[in-house]
Amino acid sequence: MKLSVLFFNDIHGYLQPHPELFYSGSEEVIKIAGGYARIAGYINDVRRQQENVLVFDGGDTFHGTFPVVQSKGEVVVPILNNIGIDAMVGHWDFAYGPQHLRHLSSQLNYPVLGMNVYNEAGSLFLPAYVIKEVNGYKIAVLGICSNIIDKTMPKHFSKGLRITDGSKELPEMINRVRNEGANLVILLSHNGFPQDCDLLSKVNGVDICLSAHTHNRLYETITVNDTVVIQCGCHGSFIGHLDVEIESNTINSYRYELKVVDETLPQDEETERMVKDALAPHADLFTDVVGTTPVTLHRYNTLHSSMDNLLLAAMMRVSQTELAFSNGWRYGIPILKGNISKNDLFNIIPHNPFISTTELTGEEIKEMLEENLERTFSANPMQQMGGYVKRCMGLTAYIKVENRKDYRIQELFIGNSPYQKDKRYRASFVTEQGVPEKFGFNRQQTEITAVEAMALFLNETGLDINMLHQKSFVPV
Repeated sequence: MKLSVLFFNDIHGYLQPHPELFYSGSEEVIKIAGGYARIAGYINDVRRQQENVLVFDGGDTFHGTFPVVQSKGEVVVPILNNIGIDAMVGHWDFAYGPQHLRHLSSQLNYPVLGMNVYNEAGSLFLPAYVIKEVNGYKIAVLGICSNIIDKTMPKHFSKGLRITDGSKELPEMINRVRNEGANLVILLSHNGFPQDCDLLSKVNGVDICLSAHTHNRLYETITVNDTVVIQCGCHGSFIGHLDVEIESNTINSYRYELKVVDETLPQDEETERMVKDALAPHADLFTDVVGTTPVTLHRYNTLHSSMDNLLLAAMMRVSQTELAFSNGWRYGIPILKGNISKNDLFNIIPHNPFISTTELTGEEIKEMLEENLERTFSANPMQQMGGYVKRCMGLTAYIKVENRKDYRIQELFIGNSPYQKDKRYRASFVTEQGVPEKFGFNRQQTEITAVEAMALFLNETGLDINMLHQKSFVPV
């Protein structure tokens, strides 16, 4: 049997075409990409040409832009159902609490899977797998949700839940679906590309792995222990198209292409109408200009980010602190040189939390940074539990990325002075991911939100290129 597998991941609430970062030699290039209408148009086109088609969503679907966050994911449900998806997994999809995810999943015409997500009593919170019958063949789809939901994300994401990395459950589920007659096993995982490769190297029996979370643009398949692995960037700017030929319960041959979702793809008019209806109540956000930028801002860098430097500088200004911290979020499309809209600010931090302040000792700052560096660069893929490195302003850390845990920072400066272990430094931050609860004294929440702070900063100060290019982590 010939089967077409179509896959997208980490759309993060971006419903329509948008600026996306690409590369041309040594240059960064911005092009317009993405949008559910083009994704749906391409899928419909493949379905017209191919008899056997399965479509999967790798998660991070119900969060990431203001219209989606404000509706707690509700606004995107009709669009997803219209596309015709076969299964999905999740991560930020737990952002409104487990019970709300259950509510969203009850509205979908396909399952949200998670063999590694347990209720407190030990039962599964989500179905572990689904078996799709295609042209007489049984295709088993196993789901793994992000293993960091109950470890590094805010506590309400996982209230009443326990999440594993799936390494124990996966072999058991493979045996179960094979015993149920599965001819092909697909793993749909939101653990991340390094984690998936590590897991697959130790587990036999997966034919295809649809990987998500780490926003890798895999233009070619990766093979791990006879498993074909793909991952398709982020923001809906790419869709993976994997054609396989199955013979005697094995993949006889396959062909893969990472398609850029751009103007060359057909557009589904029904989906486009639904997207416009979803965005219509928020039209003023796109036209409300709050400032300008002399360069394109983005956060597509592991160690530093011009986009996050805007957020950090605004936090420091409104709270009058000497340091600022936020999480190393990967999602968020580029902001083009020129006008900055209110919607652009929400794209930086769509949940728009209040800014908080705390006092940190020098020793705590170093410990917090070392912990974050380990979660980013751990030699054990299953211990990589974050996005990019923590975003910081007001400090400079000279680091050896390749060093072992707790020994990466070679020198640490607060401002221009070497840090002092026992000295307390006043810092601003957003969310528990910025400064975990175990660190700091006198934690206080201000009455200013992140978006308000950035709008004030742009109006009163404006952006300085040197500030935007400032680097807190310097590899040596």
